[in-house]
Amino acid sequence: MEIKRKGYIESLIEQGEHEHQDFKYQITDARKIARSISAFANHSGGHLLIGVKDNGNIVGVSSDEEIYMIEQAAQMYCQPEQQVHFKIYRVAGKSVLKVDIDEASDKPVKAPDDSGKWRTYYRVADENVLASSTHVKVMQLKSAPAPGDVVLNLSDKEQQLLDYLQDHGGITLSGYERLAHISFHTAQRTVVKLCEMGIVEIEYHNGQSLITLAAET
Repeated sequence: MEIKRKGYIESLIEQGEHEHQDFKYQITDARKIARSISAFANHSGGHLLIGVKDNGNIVGVSSDEEIYMIEQAAQMYCQPEQQVHFKIYRVAGKSVLKVDIDEASDKPVKAPDDSGKWRTYYRVADENVLASSTHVKVMQLKSAPAPGDVVLNLSDKEQQLLDYLQDHGGITLSGYERLAHISFHTAQRTVVKLCEMGIVEIEYHNGQSLITLAAET
């Protein structure tokens, strides 16, 4: 455990909440904080600043209690169990706890919702959202051992999707079903395959899960 001088934390707070940073006034429910851990771990990692209100005001924390709750969240309420890293910063006489969460090597990482059902969360901008079922399958596939060389051999329906994305930017899975006149499961298998090949990816906009062309495509 390290005690750091002020300055660094203020610069982080000035950035506001974003894709890799979340403020927490205090930790009162290990299950809820597990959702934040899940979201960051399923994305590309991030950190929590505990003892900071949503508006950026520093209120401070009792670090021992907060650390216990977060460790409980990472170990008991994340599947698979996650490792988190802590540092305490003193700012204007108050303690701010920074919790670093690495990107998980074994995805998806799940956490319980309010009903106790295990769900997969993902970080989008400054929110934790439920990952779509298609995105979950993509995570599972990418966490599996690499199959070796993949031969690029696209069907007419797959090419139809790529042509649409080239012209329009993105489409929902249900939109692709209607476009190609195929079933949900066929559409999902197609998207998962194209994600595995690095041709398309899953993005989130305005609460919707969208299929888009991968950045390098």
